[in-house]
Amino acid sequence: MAVITYREALAQALREELHRRDCFFLMGEDIGAYGGSYAVTKGFLEEFGERRVKDTPISESAIVGLAVGAAMMGACPMVELMTINFSLLAMDQIVNHAAKIHYMSGGQVSVPLVLRMPTGGGYQLAAQHSQNLEGWFAHVPGLKVVTPSTPYDAKGMLRAAINDGNPVIFVEHSLLYGMRGEVPEEPYTVPLGQAAVRREGGDLTIIAYSRMAHVALEAAARLAEQGLAAEVIDLRSLRPMDVDTLVRSVEKTSRALVVEEAPKMGGFGGEVVATISDQAFDFLDAPVGWVGGADVPMPYSKPLETLAIPNADKVVEAARRMLPGRFA
Repeated sequence: MAVITYREALAQALREELHRRDCFFLMGEDIGAYGGSYAVTKGFLEEFGERRVKDTPISESAIVGLAVGAAMMGACPMVELMTINFSLLAMDQIVNHAAKIHYMSGGQVSVPLVLRMPTGGGYQLAAQHSQNLEGWFAHVPGLKVVTPSTPYDAKGMLRAAINDGNPVIFVEHSLLYGMRGEVPEEPYTVPLGQAAVRREGGDLTIIAYSRMAHVALEAAARLAEQGLAAEVIDLRSLRPMDVDTLVRSVEKTSRALVVEEAPKMGGFGGEVVATISDQAFDFLDAPVGWVGGADVPMPYSKPLETLAIPNADKVVEAARRMLPGRFA
């Protein structure tokens, strides 16, 4: 195991696949000469050349449209969008083309495409650059949506996504790029659609994904000091979602608390709440709890931005409300 950053783990996955597969190439705004907005592809242009690492014009619809066509013709493109917010300019290409072509062609045409997108707030990038839109894509049949939270998962899930053969929305939280963790030096993959139990416990299940998985772990550590054993589930994949792992955990704990960074109205957390209520109702001793971001456009002001994003204090408070008899 080597201890590397989330950013370095992504770069390792891309580098391994570029060496392994001739059909694989990268494209996006400033990924070549500049090295990418978050420096994931720094040095790739010099190492692999312009045929494999392509700087593109500032046109998300053109970038994704070209990638969909290339994938249909047998290439294996990976697109880096500077931020998930810019994916709105390519929604037609993503939702009506990449997601639908395999089905509409009767399985004759595949779209082996990966779209990498940074998401989330915390960088003071204000309302137009700090949204959490992964739930939008999870609503679309034909797409897979993954949200790795650790360097280990970032590398393993990216390699799995590249080799999946379907269009995959690969969501990376902007505050995780500098996070460090153990990553095997040999090639490996992490299967898509499998949640991870990050901490075991018997009193409450806390379900989160992306950066909120770390917030959930911090909250669970604080709850442990107060005598409450919380189990933390990191979804890792939103579509497909690992319902079996959720049900098994709720069967054990009888209580569930969902945590997401996006505002609750229309958020993916509602899907998790509904799934647990439907699939694990007989095991529940309390309504499913839900902590989400503030229902406002993301403020630029740092104090206001901090207030708008869920933190461990809010998760602990929600957990205490669900188990009032356990606290003085």
